[in-house]
Amino acid sequence: MTGILGGAVVATFALVFVELAAGYASHSMALISDAVHNMTDVPTMVISWLATVWASRPPTPEKTYGYHRSGILAAFVNAMLLAIVAIFLIFESIERLRHPVEVHSSVMLWVSLFALVINGGITLAVHSGRRDLNVRSIWIHNLGDALSNIAIVAGALAIRWSGATWVDPVISIAIGAMVLWSGTGILRESSHILLEGLPRDMQLEEVAGALLRIEGVQEVHDIHIWTLGTELNAISCHVRIPDMHMEESEKILAQIREVLAKDFHVTHTTIQFERAGLPAEAGLYMPEPVRRPE
Repeated sequence: MTGILGGAVVATFALVFVELAAGYASHSMALISDAVHNMTDVPTMVISWLATVWASRPPTPEKTYGYHRSGILAAFVNAMLLAIVAIFLIFESIERLRHPVEVHSSVMLWVSLFALVINGGITLAVHSGRRDLNVRSIWIHNLGDALSNIAIVAGALAIRWSGATWVDPVISIAIGAMVLWSGTGILRESSHILLEGLPRDMQLEEVAGALLRIEGVQEVHDIHIWTLGTELNAISCHVRIPDMHMEESEKILAQIREVLAKDFHVTHTTIQFERAGLPAEAGLYMPEPVRRPE
């Protein structure tokens, strides 16, 4: 994936240059908007490439969890850039609606077809890695670029056939709105992970209930579940069990880890055993500890 992202940076650089030159020559706000949009792809792809490299680095005495969060942080920064660019595109397009200019539809058409090939190729290249939030931000970004290129092609044809120059800024506004929508979604998801929120596909009560079905587990409390990085979830919790030999408690611990990994894809576990009957001292996430029914 690192090689694909590196090639995508080079291709996007070339596309930005072509679109800026063509947009200036043809007076197309849609092409210039798309060029500015693609220009933001360059730093976001570089950030994503660096994050992909860093995420594979092993833990250190200072970074004991490793660099798994680098990809999430990259997605957060990318989403911020997307939102800023989208607002800029919408503002500039509204100005173009108020002060229309002649648009050379032929240049607009051929350059948007070229851009469609580039952005469509990048989208297909990173499609397989889109489960990674960092890579997904690039995938969504370039998918939006490809869709905007299709809209620009349609707009160029409409301008050629009807002479309606207002089509160009309207398409640009639509592109800006689409970019803002996609960037907001990534920003919401990445900030949720950075704030160590519960993984979206998980319910705290379901996890606690699954642990209580393990023989010997009488109570579960102080549960915390969060995402370290792409497809890497962690949990810490207190589990009350009867007084028993350590060898028996190890068997319960092995069952807990198996259930968490198999049913909830949680592979980093920190389980603190407590002897049943002792007063609760831990701060509870849930209103009441989850106990095995009598």
